[in-house]
Amino acid sequence: MAADLYSLIYKGCANGNLGGGAVAQQAIAAVASALIAQSSTSKFYKASATSMAGQALSGLFQCRGDLSPSDCAACVSRLTPMWGSLCGASVAAARVQLTGCYALYQVTGFPQVAGTQLLFKTCGSAGGGSGFEEKRGSALSSLQTGLSSGGGGAGFYATSYESVNAMAQCEGDLSAGDCNECVAQAVQKAEVECGGAASGQLYLDKCYISYSYYPNGVPRGTCGGGGGGGGGGGEGGGHLGGQQSGKTVAIVVGGVAGLGFLVICLLFARLVKVGDELIIEGTKEKLWLD
Repeated sequence: MAADLYSLIYKGCANGNLGGGAVAQQAIAAVASALIAQSSTSKFYKASATSMAGQALSGLFQCRGDLSPSDCAACVSRLTPMWGSLCGASVAAARVQLTGCYALYQVTGFPQVAGTQLLFKTCGSAGGGSGFEEKRGSALSSLQTGLSSGGGGAGFYATSYESVNAMAQCEGDLSAGDCNECVAQAVQKAEVECGGAASGQLYLDKCYISYSYYPNGVPRGTCGGGGGGGGGGGEGGGHLGGQQSGKTVAIVVGGVAGLGFLVICLLFARLVKVGDELIIEGTKEKLWLD
């Protein structure tokens, strides 16, 4: 079960690199070390560092709300080296989402996107059967109710309704009102984007939701159908995409390895304009704008 926490969901890598070579890499390493140091005592933490060349970086991690301290620490420790292995040693920003946690860093001034921007989604196979969408709607609605009533500590809430298991989590320092709004947007997107799919995960910049339908009943110990550590960062957090400029990053599919019951039939990569090119990495396609 622990291995599922380390499955790669998606990666986001900046198009441009930091200047300074090894000096910039030392600053990235300093941010990573600060995050790892806090991961055994906190499920959400922000850190910053400045390189000898004067480049200021910020970063954060967030673990899923139901993780133990040891699982959170193990997840973050595995994740931060992926910034370099998946994106390169000196990119201006990197964001990696695993099933159990996510972490990012970015250079100060990196373009931001709206907190409710959809970054990535996976939808399972269709075939929930008669009444499924109503059951899913009730389960997802209960997420909003649970969060708004204060039932979701640290912006995390999990529930089940008539064989539909659902989970939601917001960025660690998001206000209650903004958390509720983000989850409400995610619920609307789930109904549109995943249609009648029996399972789905939708990652917005500042929150995420997941759901799974079990016709024979929700298994004991199952939590919300998987999912990662929440949405993107707040002020100083990493938002890889959104601004159509030379500094924009493409959120790309680096791999999807969901839990066993999730049948991945649709991968969504946020498309970002890079010059006149839209790039989806992972499908090995390049789509050109008109």
